[in-house]
Amino acid sequence: MSTRLEVRKTYKLFIGGAFPRSESGRTYEVRDAKGGFLANAALASRKDARDAVKAARAAQAGWAGATAYNRGQVLYRVAELLEGRRDQFAAEVAAGEGLRAKEAEAVVSAAVDRWVWYAGWTDKVAQVAGAANPVAGPYFNLSVPEPTGVVGVVAPQRSSLLGLVSVLAPVLVTGNTAVVLSSTDRPLPAITLSEVLATSDVPKGVVNILTGRVTEVAPHLVGHMDVNAVDLTGTVGADGVSWAELEATAADTVKRVVRPGGESEPDWTVTPDGPRRILAFTETKTVWHPKGI
Repeated sequence: MSTRLEVRKTYKLFIGGAFPRSESGRTYEVRDAKGGFLANAALASRKDARDAVKAARAAQAGWAGATAYNRGQVLYRVAELLEGRRDQFAAEVAAGEGLRAKEAEAVVSAAVDRWVWYAGWTDKVAQVAGAANPVAGPYFNLSVPEPTGVVGVVAPQRSSLLGLVSVLAPVLVTGNTAVVLSSTDRPLPAITLSEVLATSDVPKGVVNILTGRVTEVAPHLVGHMDVNAVDLTGTVGADGVSWAELEATAADTVKRVVRPGGESEPDWTVTPDGPRRILAFTETKTVWHPKGI
């Protein structure tokens, strides 16, 4: 009796709504928590990062121009598709993070709930962060939060799904677009998430996901002049990466920077206590308008 060989996948990048190979043609092996082979993943280059930023910039105006209600609908649809592929996500989380089946299922449930939680903020954040300001004179003075633009995100290295969702979803709420560097050793949930995004209502280019070495790609992403903000939370635990050096690189082009909260990853199972991560990637626009005109 013959034994069937399992078909091994070579995963690609997710840029501009498409799945290209790395322009360098390189791949690397992804292994499970016990060292067993799982798949081959694309090894992104600095050129791939530039292409991803270009795609994110092209999509940003349209995404920011959608109504808050519509963005909420689109993000909620992503949660629906996450729920529909929970078995695949659970298997990938269990293999990559070395969790038992029940633990991995709990992580997936928390990731779906977290995505829904952020989707609910799209039409509420303006009421929380905006204001009608009292001024002396015949004017209306209104402050309104607006998206920063293109955000580079270094995803958490250990929490390959829940951590990823916790840093990506808040970026998208107000109309930013994202270029995400996935966990180097545990990229499979990020790749599967890209397949979810590609089959959802999220416009192409709004989220772009790169796999590979954070040490190689992050400095070029952070230093890119068309990136407006960066989240360096995922640099904790990334070999050979200094968030302080990356922050200094970002300062050359005056970017918003979210620093790691400490020497270890946050406890991603804790529900956020407010829109802090959302507001980290917004700018406040103040409008003056004369009364009676």
